[in-house]
Amino acid sequence: MGIISRMRKQTLVYWGSPVPDGYGGSTFAAAVELSCRWEDKQELFVAPDGKEVLSQSVVYVGQDVNIGGYLYLGEESDLDSNHTNPQIIDGAREIRQFAKLPNLRATEFLRQVWL
Repeated sequence: MGIISRMRKQTLVYWGSPVPDGYGGSTFAAAVELSCRWEDKQELFVAPDGKEVLSQSVVYVGQDVNIGGYLYLGEESDLDSNHTNPQIIDGAREIRQFAKLPNLRATEFLRQVWL
């Protein structure tokens, strides 16, 4: 286990990016818990549309995540039983950018998310 995986000591809840429900709204995939390192800090990044944006948080995760999905710092048990829509959960934030960088031997990846 390398330093990249050892740094993820916190837990978050992840919802993948929404898909249209056919009625003008959206639905999210089922929530999953992931290990992470969550840093509340402002960092300048380039959004998918090419504009420079200031983040609220930078999060390091162990698997690929989708831009447009949502992250919540905490465990699924912290949420009420009806947590299928992260847009209405206090503290859940939208994923605005994602990057993946391999270590020198390409045995691990540093996955960085900007919220």
